[in-house]
Amino acid sequence: MQGFTIMELMVTLVIAGILASIAAPSFRNVIQNNRMTTQYNDLLASLSLARSEAIKQGEDVIALSNNGTSWENGWTVFIDADNDGAVDAAEIIRVNANLSGNNTLRFPRDRITYASTGLGSGLITGTFTLCDDRGNGDRKGLVVSTTGRIRHSIPADALAACP
Repeated sequence: MQGFTIMELMVTLVIAGILASIAAPSFRNVIQNNRMTTQYNDLLASLSLARSEAIKQGEDVIALSNNGTSWENGWTVFIDADNDGAVDAAEIIRVNANLSGNNTLRFPRDRITYASTGLGSGLITGTFTLCDDRGNGDRKGLVVSTTGRIRHSIPADALAACP
């Protein structure tokens, strides 16, 4: 019966270690890219849900940042049945938690309101800019128009939005 010598085993482990150290940084990029894509899709799904629920329910539906200033701290989508602009427990449709991975999400306002027509109520135009700790090279933009339409974009002014 033949086996491996200790020297052959050590050489194999050294080669495996070198290959693992080469693969680890690229694996980190894969994780960051997947995290950003998931967070972007969560935001897109929430805004699409808000718009479709406004049409379906015939009521104003609001997407509101959880702390009133920073969207990276999460957001809540709710039907504003009593028209007070505040979240009541019975009105909540969806809650999103804080973004993970030290990612940032910027938008010029703390809320987006969809009217029962699906159109934006008031001034809702703006661009969400999602960034991670890699800086300006890796960001995603989501533009919300006054018609309520949502589209993917990375505008030139998004460069200033990433920390």
